[in-house]
Amino acid sequence: MQSKTVLGFDFGTKSIGVAVGQEVTASAAPVSAIKANDGIPNWDEIEAVIKEWKPDFIVVGLPLNMDGTEQEMTQRARKFANRVSGRFGIKVVTQDERLTTTDAKARLFELGGYKKLTKGQVDAVSAVLIIESYFENHYLENK
Repeated sequence: MQSKTVLGFDFGTKSIGVAVGQEVTASAAPVSAIKANDGIPNWDEIEAVIKEWKPDFIVVGLPLNMDGTEQEMTQRARKFANRVSGRFGIKVVTQDERLTTTDAKARLFELGGYKKLTKGQVDAVSAVLIIESYFENHYLENK
């Protein structure tokens, strides 16, 4: 069985975190953060990341309120996911991302204290956590 490559995006209005994951290991690594202008990314940068990693599918984090209800950012993340799918013809799924930014900050802090907490690093690690939670929810329960 060939492992699938997955790209994860942590959508934000100023920055979109990017991570790459492997289905076989159910793990992911931070790639970068792509600047966005009011939620609109540089599509050339998104395309370059997709061309470099050639993902089998993409996971976009869905920011929900703690009670599971949607907010404005939820709709914007969905719109971003739809645009990526339409523009690049790749399967895009969404994944609940509640608490990923908090977890990302905690993980980076453990690795190197406050000096590691740049916005781009937090966003990229948030994308890692989105992929990992997708794997946990979709693969571990099916084994």
